[in-house]
Amino acid sequence: MQYLEGRKYVVQALFLVVALVFGARLFYIQVLDGSYKLAADRNTLQRIVQVPYRGLIYDRNGQLLVQNIPVYDLMVVPREVKKLDTVRFSQLLQLPLEEIREGLKTARAYSRVKASPLVQNLSTPELAAIQDNLIDFPGFSIKARMARSYKTENMAHALGYVGAITPAFLEKPKYAKYLPGDNLGITGLESFYESVLMGRRGVQYRMVNVRGIEKGAFRGGEFDTLSVAGQDLHTSIDIELQKYGEMLMQGKRGSIVALDPKTGEILAMVSAPMYEPSILTGKGMGNRYMELLNNPERPLFNRPLMATYPPGSVFKMVNELVALQMGVVTPETPFDCNWKLVRCTHRHEPPRNVTIAIKNSCNPYFYQVMRASVLRGRSTNRFEDARLGLAEWRRQVMSFGLGAKLGVDMASEKKGLIPSPEFYDKAYGYHRWGYKTVYSLSIGQGEIGITGLQMANIMATIANRGYYYTPHFVRGIGQGGPLPEYTQRHMTSVDPKYFESVIPGMQAVVDGRGGTGNFASLAQFGISVAGKTGTVQNRHGDDHATFAAFAPAEDPKIAIAVFIENAGFGGTSAAPLASLMIEKYLRGKVVRKNWEYWLQGSAEKFVKRR
Repeated sequence: MQYLEGRKYVVQALFLVVALVFGARLFYIQVLDGSYKLAADRNTLQRIVQVPYRGLIYDRNGQLLVQNIPVYDLMVVPREVKKLDTVRFSQLLQLPLEEIREGLKTARAYSRVKASPLVQNLSTPELAAIQDNLIDFPGFSIKARMARSYKTENMAHALGYVGAITPAFLEKPKYAKYLPGDNLGITGLESFYESVLMGRRGVQYRMVNVRGIEKGAFRGGEFDTLSVAGQDLHTSIDIELQKYGEMLMQGKRGSIVALDPKTGEILAMVSAPMYEPSILTGKGMGNRYMELLNNPERPLFNRPLMATYPPGSVFKMVNELVALQMGVVTPETPFDCNWKLVRCTHRHEPPRNVTIAIKNSCNPYFYQVMRASVLRGRSTNRFEDARLGLAEWRRQVMSFGLGAKLGVDMASEKKGLIPSPEFYDKAYGYHRWGYKTVYSLSIGQGEIGITGLQMANIMATIANRGYYYTPHFVRGIGQGGPLPEYTQRHMTSVDPKYFESVIPGMQAVVDGRGGTGNFASLAQFGISVAGKTGTVQNRHGDDHATFAAFAPAEDPKIAIAVFIENAGFGGTSAAPLASLMIEKYLRGKVVRKNWEYWLQGSAEKFVKRR
């Protein structure tokens, strides 16, 4: 009996413990923890999302490029729309009836009880024209937000644009934190730095009665969170240089890329033809975007990053440096200007050394330089010897940042092409090709392809005598510096001492008597320019013109690459344009106005020729 009596007390104790646990939990839920109360009261609460200010964008000198202005979205809750007079409503909004119906259909597909945008980007005058009449259309309301506004008419490709998030984006986990009607960066810097620029949303909870009238903050704002503004971007772009470059490229197709070789900062990036960034803002931007998209001149195409071309004679610098590193030539190695191997650009003095060869851009000389790099007798089979040699040659060429994405802070960069032995195996068959199949690579022709950004980076690498920093647009985020990857030095496989061997030839190109790039000379201003002209063969029309350079040669502050489609010889079109850009950046002004007029005249001829 005593044993049973003891068990009774144990059971009672267990029941008492369980009751205490449940009681404590109930007290916590009902008194201490308001989250359940919040969940129960959702039908009387209004959740207001506070969209933060998007970060601003500045140029390298602190000039504001992109700001925020207030715009308004017309929101709709489909369940609350009653007997909508769509004809009158479309007249009020001055929108096609079908567009209104399609918008309502999309809103219902998203949610019948949640608000979503019907019309976005209404300006203040447009809002004033409709606001007083919205009382006659239940279910519709106005939501104010900030939108992008541009203080410059330039740099559209680099800045990119902001647009409304699409239903397809919302389905992706990457965009789980976005809501219908939210905006995000679509292209350019706006897209690459989206997480930095967008900031962090805030949320406010407001008590409302059954008529929707606000009764104050819920529990004194206990559950509210503050929005955090996005961080500003301080770019490396010199907007005055950018503006000048776009002026010079009017009427042309092509690109200009200018870098600070000491940092990798992009000073200017021009993609021609251009468009104004404000075109892709405001009401009706969708229609304007389609006009740009369907334009046969392809103004949306970001040529400096996406267009790949054979680099032409500019590539001879890389070819020579690789051969010097391999030890198959020296700066004093002479070769004949043998036109039986490949045609030369023009008649000139014998290329007794690399300086003379570079100055005159001697094709046969660099044909023989690459042949010495590739055919090194490492196999008795001439086809295998070519395969082994090309593989080693390619490895060293790629150390210049070619054949791969450089990693610029912008999407859609193309990697170009430095052909491998496997590339030619696929095209011709294993052991069915040799040096004569690939010799055109020696003069920057054939299958090789690089972007305008990569060409400018070659010049930055030579200017630095063997290294480069990844080109980038943003030099500061908020109060900090650039992303860490843009402060790392990348060394080529070529010893720095060999770079000193090619620079005198590049200076002779510009300032030497009979040099192919004399139109790029700035000797009258006491500035030494090291450069290289190029004329790129084009099977579909007139040749393309290239010129790449850095200056001052002794202490480089700018590296530049100019590529103009169908403009012929690089020395007479691309070289003078690059010269004006260098003058503008180093001297802050341009005094050779006659050259500007001459280049604009050549643009008119270019347009007529098309």
